[in-house]
Amino acid sequence: MAGGHTIRLQNRADGFSFEAYHVGPDDARQGGLVLIQEIFGVTDHIRELADSFAAVGYEVVAPSLFDRQAPGFAAAYAPEAVAQAVRYSEAAPWGEVEGDLQAAIDVLAPPVFAAGFCWGGTATWLAACRCRGLAAASSFYGRRIPELVQETPRCPIILHFGKTDASIPAGTISQIQDAHPDIPVYLYDAGHGFVSDRRRDYDPDSARLARLRTLQLFQRGGGARGEV
Repeated sequence: MAGGHTIRLQNRADGFSFEAYHVGPDDARQGGLVLIQEIFGVTDHIRELADSFAAVGYEVVAPSLFDRQAPGFAAAYAPEAVAQAVRYSEAAPWGEVEGDLQAAIDVLAPPVFAAGFCWGGTATWLAACRCRGLAAASSFYGRRIPELVQETPRCPIILHFGKTDASIPAGTISQIQDAHPDIPVYLYDAGHGFVSDRRRDYDPDSARLARLRTLQLFQRGGGARGEV
């Protein structure tokens, strides 16, 4: 597997420079992918996910979106780290995040896709609605999407939620579905964070199915592969 490295990106709107993890494809390039962090930052888990997408042909950039609050932030899963991560996420205005994500998209040759998890699931929705140059997007358990639910994605997007996710009740999902009945919403027999093998709600079957659906979406958007 190709090794990743750190690059620097610049938000054109405010000139802010920030880090990103970048990894090239192992084989023929199928497209670019902006992989958007959980509240925990660009952790080993996010890097491993980036590497796994590179293994099937994607050039991946995972931007460090809390660099304004804490450069290079990567938290553990202990309660105090979670509280700190929540504070950083709340101190990241969506307008700044939009510009940072646009910088990540712009550094990649098309077709460019986006996928994000937890806080990054909402940021993926944001990118689909506001950013230029995305061919498709896949959002995983984006709890804060209702803050942006009146905005309409510019590209195809699919949403993934766990049926037993206590932080995202059924009413939240219904609110999104009511506002955008044409957008596919997939529900899994899992809780929050089911893609991450670092979390107690990790569910490998749900993670594999969500990944397959994501790669199939990217295939339809111009990426050549649909298998895991």
